[in-house]
Amino acid sequence: MQSFRDSMIVAKRNLIRMSRIPEMVLFGVIQPVMFVVLFAYVFGGSMKIGNSTDPDVYKNFLMAGIFAQTVTFATAGAGAGIADDMHKGLIDRFRSLPMARGAVLTGRTVADLVQTALTLVVLAVVALLVGWRLGTAQPTNIGKILGGFGLLLLLGYAFTWIGALIGLSVRTPEAATSGGLIWLFPVTFISNAFVDSGQMTPWLRHIAEWNPFSATVQACRQLFGDPGLSHSDAWPMQHPVWASVIYSVLIVLVFRTLAVRKYRSATA
Repeated sequence: MQSFRDSMIVAKRNLIRMSRIPEMVLFGVIQPVMFVVLFAYVFGGSMKIGNSTDPDVYKNFLMAGIFAQTVTFATAGAGAGIADDMHKGLIDRFRSLPMARGAVLTGRTVADLVQTALTLVVLAVVALLVGWRLGTAQPTNIGKILGGFGLLLLLGYAFTWIGALIGLSVRTPEAATSGGLIWLFPVTFISNAFVDSGQMTPWLRHIAEWNPFSATVQACRQLFGDPGLSHSDAWPMQHPVWASVIYSVLIVLVFRTLAVRKYRSATA
């Protein structure tokens, strides 16, 4: 209870800070909106999903990938924020207070999760405006839709812990931003997010199918009733919901442990 209370206090501090710097939230929303518009209208007529090159089919295929990309790209901001706190000496101040050791990082990641949830709401509205429709390929319901967004937030929370570890491992916020983005591009693009993984070369397709990011995208398409489900014998593609949960929980367990350990040594 002490750890939970301390974490919520730190999360409240970070949320208040975000509200006082609205451009942080604004820029976080603009980037995914630009991805939606650019991918939907620039690539929409040239992408083949199943046997169709209909732009509307690609829009419905695309959105699960854009949602997943949005929650994972929040990782870079989380790492930069933690690096900035370290650079200013704020983390050392927190260490001098009678509070749980992991509360600083947990509070930060919870605050980032709230911001990510707000971004998803805005992005979903934009997606509906550009033509995204639920249940176009198979029936769905409100429970499945909420479950899909829940998996997205779980993935985003898991990846935020990777960002926290990166932020604790570098010396400047600029380095944290660069380090947080470099590894995200291959993770998000070597996947089934923007193209059908079945059209990739065999060795690349296997990487994409076992990518944790791909599992969440596949699960969301299944729950949202979107077209373009990957037809593969790979276990994560056959059981995407379970695979998404397992991958995300494992990432949280591993990288939270590493980040808290790094927090203790980096600021000692």
